[in-house]
Amino acid sequence: MAWRHLKKRAQDAVVILGGGGLLFASYLTAVGDERFYAEHLMPALQGLLDPESAHKLAVRFTSLGLLPRATFQDSDMLEVRIMGHKFRNPVGIAAGFDKHGEAVDGLFKMGFGFVEIGSVTPKPQEGNPRPRVFRLPEDQAIINRALTLSLYRYGFNSHGFSVVEHRLRARQQKQTKLSEDGLLLGINLGKNKMSVDAAADYTEGVRVLGPLADYLVVNVSSPNTAGLRSLQGKAKLHHLLTKVLQERDALKGAHKPAVLVKIAPDLTAQDKEDIAGVVRELGIDGLIVTNTTLSRPASLQGALRSETGGLSGKPLRDLSTQTIREMYALTQENKVLAASQRPLEQIIGGEDVVWWKAIL
Repeated sequence: MAWRHLKKRAQDAVVILGGGGLLFASYLTAVGDERFYAEHLMPALQGLLDPESAHKLAVRFTSLGLLPRATFQDSDMLEVRIMGHKFRNPVGIAAGFDKHGEAVDGLFKMGFGFVEIGSVTPKPQEGNPRPRVFRLPEDQAIINRALTLSLYRYGFNSHGFSVVEHRLRARQQKQTKLSEDGLLLGINLGKNKMSVDAAADYTEGVRVLGPLADYLVVNVSSPNTAGLRSLQGKAKLHHLLTKVLQERDALKGAHKPAVLVKIAPDLTAQDKEDIAGVVRELGIDGLIVTNTTLSRPASLQGALRSETGGLSGKPLRDLSTQTIREMYALTQENKVLAASQRPLEQIIGGEDVVWWKAIL
């Protein structure tokens, strides 16, 4: 009897302590305790979950409003006006986190000045078997595997235009008010893996999703879709963007979303000159610099550094920053916008707005 009583008390103690710890952790997360989040919660979750599962969980938590909310008011000094829009603050979340437009409102509540969803493709595509995303914790980096045995592993895994359109239309009135208040929505457009007419895919995206966006991004720089980066060539890019702009201008009503192009860091000097020339000639509203890199710095230490695919994170910083400087000079206008894991450095460096890229 004494043993059973002792065992019962021990079990009760475990439940009480465990429940209390969970409640305390939930409280610290909800109130936005950044130190707890960075030093305890995220390392624990990363130890338990593979990167893709962590990503899905983060999106789900964000959609439910379970991640830390911003408790501050943006200063008027942070306001930026570009592309005909007011941005309440210059730091937003890049495409790739909320691929399907499931967590837009939760992301705004976290304090982002703008949210970019996608990439979204015309037809749904699920991607190929896992694992397809790899952490390099020693390098503060991620590899999104692109090409193995001719199979593109992550690609633009997307719910498709129809599903995303329905999801965004359900909150369209809310977004209209948010946009007026300087909290903007961007939609990153991609092409289906098996598509033979890239221009048709992108123009369909403009037609279907353009009315719901403050700006559209033509993503021609992901390493995870066969032949996509070839669209950065001068002739193909000129043809594609001409079609996109024609479709944008043909949208009914006064609302015409800005059009930006997202480029890779793995470009030759001639590639950069050609892209800048097309952007200037056609009057593209901006460039997002950059996507992930296929290069592998010799400094990488992670055990999975030899995995193929797009590398993002700290090792990309110098290459991306250099590409930003070069494209800024080549466009001869204030058209270059940065994508970075270190947004403050880019803002101090002169960028108007910065897309923050999450590493999970």
